[in-house]
Amino acid sequence: MCTRYSLTSPPEAVRAYFRYLNEAIFPPRYNIAPSQPVAIVRDTHNGGRELALVRWGLIPSWVKDPRAFKMLVNARSESAADKPSFRAGLRHKRCLVPADGFYEWTGPAGAKRPHLARLRGGGTMGLAAIYEHWLGADGSEIETMAILTTAANGPMARLHDRMPVIIPPEHFDVWLDCRPGTATHITDLLVPAPDDLLDIVEVSRKLNNPANEGPEVQEPVPVTASLL
Repeated sequence: MCTRYSLTSPPEAVRAYFRYLNEAIFPPRYNIAPSQPVAIVRDTHNGGRELALVRWGLIPSWVKDPRAFKMLVNARSESAADKPSFRAGLRHKRCLVPADGFYEWTGPAGAKRPHLARLRGGGTMGLAAIYEHWLGADGSEIETMAILTTAANGPMARLHDRMPVIIPPEHFDVWLDCRPGTATHITDLLVPAPDDLLDIVEVSRKLNNPANEGPEVQEPVPVTASLL
């Protein structure tokens, strides 16, 4: 699962990493949650890449009433090509979600302990995702996305059996290029991250409340406190 993540890197660093053409200014966000507006990077019809703002929680284009549809936050990469909700997006609307960390929890309900997974040495990463464009009969439009997940690698497996798919920057072009209209050539990218890619640290339980948005949610928990 991936139900929270962060993007706190400066906009100029994010743009340099993903090489999108448009300029975008955005504040640091430490506690990004489903249903919120989020940034994605995708190819444009005119060539090049763009940063776009969409809602986190996929609504397939064939849905009649979004209000009656439970938004899809994640898509299992192993079965996405066969699921009606995801297969069109996987073939035609792949994107990347800029992030510099994502969260996972351990512990019982009411005492959940959040953990932050981030690149060793810091920096930005691209989470594999798909997006959709929903158009209503009244002309209303909604663009939404879902993050693709895969089996957890060794370190993440201690927290959960799933993790988001992380696309290495050398494979951004292949992932974002949807002109072939197929997903067969990108299946090799839908794999767990190497065991040595991420550092995982327990952080403040302030993160549990999506309304808490600030650097304090990423404060590491002392080892002695985490054992209480």
